[in-house]
Amino acid sequence: MRKIILSVVAASVMLTSASYAAEKVYAKVNGMDVTAGDIAMVIRNPRINFNQLPPQTQQKILDQAIDGKLLTAKAIKSGVEKTEAFKKALEKVKRDLALEVWMKEQYAKAKVTDKEAKDFYNKNKDKFKQPAQVKARHILVKTEKEAKDIINQLKGLSGKKLEDKFIELAKTKSTGPSGANGGELGWFSAKRMVPEFSKAAFALKKGEITKTPVKTQYGYHIIYVEDKKDGGNVPFDTVKERIKSQLKIQKFQKSVQEIAKSLRKTAKIEKF
Repeated sequence: MRKIILSVVAASVMLTSASYAAEKVYAKVNGMDVTAGDIAMVIRNPRINFNQLPPQTQQKILDQAIDGKLLTAKAIKSGVEKTEAFKKALEKVKRDLALEVWMKEQYAKAKVTDKEAKDFYNKNKDKFKQPAQVKARHILVKTEKEAKDIINQLKGLSGKKLEDKFIELAKTKSTGPSGANGGELGWFSAKRMVPEFSKAAFALKKGEITKTPVKTQYGYHIIYVEDKKDGGNVPFDTVKERIKSQLKIQKFQKSVQEIAKSLRKTAKIEKF
């Protein structure tokens, strides 16, 4: 059932992309247009933007689409459409396409209200918790002496002066990969960092630096906390659309399963 759902979503995207882009023509082959739809059939991935690919890659894909046009014309001229194999394959394609289009229609029929989403949120608040977070920068050096020297250079500074000086020293002194960005680490929870680092970072107040070097397996750190967030529930508005999407899939699955169950009651099923 999950594979069917994914197929429906993929088909929806592909059909939408093809119909939107079909007007653009990239080449002509014996008078036949090679369109964006033909290109999409070669790429077979709606997340890939053909126009953003390197020129050499675009040319290879376009050549494949051109070959496809030529080979298709050759196949039709050969009379393959009159063969029994073609007719059977066409029937299978028609059945598969009918199922995909019908499933897409069923998915579209599944509606989820804001109230349903809010009720789900209220009943499952434990699923929408976020841990306390810290936004910090750090300077990483190899020795404790280097770390102490940097801390001494930062003593007596506060506010914007402290932040600017910290960024400057991070760029010139830090051996860590974040040094080039002024030691920026962004937001993180305690579990994302090694215990020694997290303990020191979460003990600081906003705008403070560590007064002594913090030793970890990577070396010695000086940490500057830019901001902090308390842990708690993620606001409903932040997750509303995600919840509605999840509930929509659940409704769709249930609906299709019930229809299949009903059809089984009157179907003649033989397993071999």
